Amino acid sequence: MKKIILTLTTCCWLIAGLTNAQVTYKIANTFHIEGNEGWDYITADDSKPRLYVSHGSMVQVVDMTNGKVIGTINDLHGVHGITLARDLNKGFISSGKDSTVVVFELQNFTTLAKIKVTGANPDAIIYDRVTHRVFAFNGRSMSATVIDANTNKVIATIGLEGKPEFAVVDELGKLYVNLEDKSKFCVINTSTMKVENSYSIAPGEEPSGLAIDTKNHRLFMVCDNKMMVVADYQTGKVVTTVPIGEGPDGVSFDANLNRAYSFNGDGTLTVVQEVDANKFVVLTNVLTQKGARTGAVYQRNHHIYMPTAEYNPKPEPSKENPKPRATIKQGTFVILDIVPSDGK
Repeated sequence: MKKIILTLTTCCWLIAGLTNAQVTYKIANTFHIEGNEGWDYITADDSKPRLYVSHGSMVQVVDMTNGKVIGTINDLHGVHGITLARDLNKGFISSGKDSTVVVFELQNFTTLAKIKVTGANPDAIIYDRVTHRVFAFNGRSMSATVIDANTNKVIATIGLEGKPEFAVVDELGKLYVNLEDKSKFCVINTSTMKVENSYSIAPGEEPSGLAIDTKNHRLFMVCDNKMMVVADYQTGKVVTTVPIGEGPDGVSFDANLNRAYSFNGDGTLTVVQEVDANKFVVLTNVLTQKGARTGAVYQRNHHIYMPTAEYNPKPEPSKENPKPRATIKQGTFVILDIVPSDGK
């Protein structure tokens, strides 16, 4: 009994320590990257310290240790995402404006193929190692184009009931994708290439970023109404919700620290601790930089990388341009390197 009491006391003390935000985060480095175009997703290669950064008409490969660009994949048109098939020595890029997927070689970053997808504006893109297939989600067509990663050939199109936003795989033959306009996520069998189920994420609305914890079978979805929805992907049930910042577009999960990170466009990073499979608490909200709405975690050392830039003042609406967008200040594109105090 004493051992049990001691264990429970220790657990309570640990949880209390976490919720008191004793873990701190700091911006350890700011990597200045050339280019003045917009950005979307960023991908960390967990096998080596490399970042693949979407940047308008190119993907820049950045050495995490020093922030230097060590390679560039050019001749792209509106890059959204990058997925890596390390077992095939290939990477795949979704190029939204010309509705293609660009295949490149991981060692020297040379372009191997350009594949026309079966929908418009491919956005999220994910590689499934079980089937050696790439799934490119067409944001304007409510569909996914399936590509054989060995041959670089399109082999199927999967119809969806809503607008796909982001996707993850469980490494066991299932894929999960957010449907932003339906406030749902759906389950795709990567072998049959069929949708098996779809589930509501209420009270979450308009999910964008999606991350996965395969150990506890949990999905993390960041939503437009300032909440992170945690769901059991085996049952489809919402486990809980936690508050996050405004304007999130991405979320990552650190499997070793059991933490989910919501990248909020309002200039904050919400850190959520997974205490157990059913308990999740906000550790802290880290000040980052406005516009830093996507990011990635390097699992080996727990560093978090977030791209962003400074903006010029938004122009006044006009008859010719009733909904003007703010432009990026030249020379301000950066990647923030954020480090937790308890990172090993």
